[in-house]
Amino acid sequence: MFKFTEENIKRIEKARSKYPTALAAVMDTVYIAQEQNGFISNEVMEEIANILSIDKVNVLSVVTFYTMYHTKPMGKFHVQVCTNVSCMLRGAYEIWDQVREKLGIENMHVSQDGKFSLEEVECMGACGYAPMIAVNEDYFENLSKEKVEEILNSLN
Repeated sequence: MFKFTEENIKRIEKARSKYPTALAAVMDTVYIAQEQNGFISNEVMEEIANILSIDKVNVLSVVTFYTMYHTKPMGKFHVQVCTNVSCMLRGAYEIWDQVREKLGIENMHVSQDGKFSLEEVECMGACGYAPMIAVNEDYFENLSKEKVEEILNSLN
């Protein structure tokens, strides 16, 4: 059964104090939960709803709307490739194919060793710096296939 650590409960309380309602703190709380658990399961959503005293459907709507939250375990390195218009016009599909082939996995899959997961995403908000990818919380912009190869090779 999922329970927040004491440290994370304090983080949630601090986040909650920044907002006029508990519902407004749901995104912060989901992020903290994902850091602790690795992904957001039904059990985790129930605990978030309990700790914030909100309906579980409010948690579910946030978790399923935003691509930064995962409802299943992802790899140690979660690689996201933006293929929206600006990135597409600057070679995103070639980069997508390169990453998919190098990692040997398809969209929303995890490698056998659990090291990598891959996700094709819509706009990550860097249209002026296209094409781009993200690896966990790190963003890489103005990419070439050579730069992508260097990034992937650096992941341990």
